[in-house]
Amino acid sequence: MTQRVRDMTQGTPWRLILTFALPLMLGNVFQQLYTMTDAAIVGRFVGVEALAALGAVEWLHWLLSSTVQGFAQGFAILMAQRFGAGDAAGLQKSTAMSIVLLVVLSPVLTAVSLLGAAPVLRLMNTPENIFDGALIYLRTYLSGLIFIAAHNFLAAALRALGNSKTPLYAMVIGAVFNVGADLFAVNVLHWGIFGAALATVLAQLVSALICLYAVLRIDVLRLPKGSFAPDRPVVGRLMRLALPMAFQNVVISVGGMVVQAIINGFGFLYVAGFTATNKLYGALEVAATSFGHAMATYTGQNLGAGSVSRIKRGLRSGVVMGTLVALVITVAALLFGRPVLSLFVTGDAAQVAQVVEIAYEYLKIMSLFLPILYWLYVYRSVLQGMGDTVVPMVSGMVELAMRCAAVLLLPRIIGERGIFWAEVAAWFGADLVLIPAYYARIYRLNRQLPKPVSPLS
Repeated sequence: MTQRVRDMTQGTPWRLILTFALPLMLGNVFQQLYTMTDAAIVGRFVGVEALAALGAVEWLHWLLSSTVQGFAQGFAILMAQRFGAGDAAGLQKSTAMSIVLLVVLSPVLTAVSLLGAAPVLRLMNTPENIFDGALIYLRTYLSGLIFIAAHNFLAAALRALGNSKTPLYAMVIGAVFNVGADLFAVNVLHWGIFGAALATVLAQLVSALICLYAVLRIDVLRLPKGSFAPDRPVVGRLMRLALPMAFQNVVISVGGMVVQAIINGFGFLYVAGFTATNKLYGALEVAATSFGHAMATYTGQNLGAGSVSRIKRGLRSGVVMGTLVALVITVAALLFGRPVLSLFVTGDAAQVAQVVEIAYEYLKIMSLFLPILYWLYVYRSVLQGMGDTVVPMVSGMVELAMRCAAVLLLPRIIGERGIFWAEVAAWFGADLVLIPAYYARIYRLNRQLPKPVSPLS
């Protein structure tokens, strides 16, 4: 049976990284359709208040999904390292223990988040006219958290073994399903915000099933009898990798929630404009996250193989490619951002014009400084691939501090649009931590690693 895995310890680094990242970029484009479709359909067919309701839960939505994603990616780091080291038994055991941990963690996260949804929305000053819609969307989404966890882990496991194409196929099919389900639920069944959220959850389930089918076909991931027997050292190692990544995402999300709470105080039109741009934020960073996944897998496999020189070459390639792609996206956003943003809103002409103007100002600021975000993803992912998830966690805490400082201070100095600089400040602060940490880490690895070994075939 065909093994859909890729050895990234041999071959030209930039070519390996690029060919691995390209399917992920396409997949991430379709992933953005999940939220962009919700926003476009709800904004145009339900109204501006409904769009603002989606925006009010944007960071809470990201907090929960990124926490699950942090665990999944942390578990996948050990899988990539074991694969690169040629350790089939270690790969299988780490896979089994990852499954056990996700089965335990997902229901706990679901219960806690469902209980805390309404109080947190109140704490974030969510306007009364959009509160009920925001709560409906959030609770519906949270009810499907187990599907979201399954999709994230299965996709991360495939990427750890060098397979970036199957997650692409899963995301494309899931996105197409989401568009159709969204239109049917909102326009035919008239389920409004609830229908949009339900469509997103079911699309995640579809994507998870496709990834599961691919995982079951990979021989090296066929778990032998006894694989699920508890192994405390492996569980400990997995949690040491995953907890800082999950906490890092939580910290970043808290900063975003602080920003959202401030924005909520400016009224629903401002919330709607901010939401429209946040839906495009994913498109701005779509290649950054793809390079990040590619760099983490590439670094993890080469660390397992003991090749520090290839890690350094890969980092240089990632920085150059990331910068070039960021510049292309910047130009596109500046040229076409305004008409694209106008697709998200309809209704009173004066309101629409105000929302689009707010949204484009925010988009313009982020676009001009986009290379900083791409460097962040490359350096952070290389550190994570080397097994260092603590420094990236610290960088998340710096992001929180910078984001909160900017959103609390800048509006007093340059007005309400000072909030738009919070993201740029957060990216810059994270880079100040990550870049020096990478060079310190690579210096230590040069002295510690043994000679390269052969990976699993």
